[in-house]
Amino acid sequence: MFYVLLCNLVAFLLFILNGRSKYYNVSRIPKDENYILVAPHRMAWEPVWFAFATRPKQFIFMAKKELFKGFGGWWIKMCGAFPVDRENPGTKPLKHAVKMLKESNQSMIMFPSGSRHSAEMKGGVAVIAKMAKVRIVPAVYQGPLTMKGVFKRQKVAVNFGEPIDISDIKKMDAEGIAEVNRRMEAAFAVLDKEINPDFHYEAK
Repeated sequence: MFYVLLCNLVAFLLFILNGRSKYYNVSRIPKDENYILVAPHRMAWEPVWFAFATRPKQFIFMAKKELFKGFGGWWIKMCGAFPVDRENPGTKPLKHAVKMLKESNQSMIMFPSGSRHSAEMKGGVAVIAKMAKVRIVPAVYQGPLTMKGVFKRQKVAVNFGEPIDISDIKKMDAEGIAEVNRRMEAAFAVLDKEINPDFHYEAK
């Protein structure tokens, strides 16, 4: 209930703050299955636009354990976040993600690079998707990189790609993970060009 109320509130605030938001190819998003929505991490608040465009679908996502303190920790937990220790991640976060994807009606948002300041793809998406037997939905965000830009009503564009099926990849060893990452990177490049052929991201 809290998630739904929050989503409606955010939808209203986004309209007030930035009525210039554009969403492309929302019809590509699966309607009757769970999936992992993946994107290059470019802006701290971009999951808000992803969640808004895909409503009423609900999501879970990983967040560093340091954020789960006080009221802020309660807030992000109610929004679907669960903690991960980046120094010693262990298997608990992975098992939780797989369980939720298999047994709930919630999908998952993940950033393969893990950081807005890195382009290096990690293997978490591939492993979780394979274990949960779900498809991967690529998406890209183009727009302001800070909330200051949002307040100035700079244009926001979000584009969604066709789901990526990885059922043909038998093992998530180094070679299998590299292939999944290759498919995601290729999808991101296509989606960026669909919005703006001259787009180039620079971390700030």
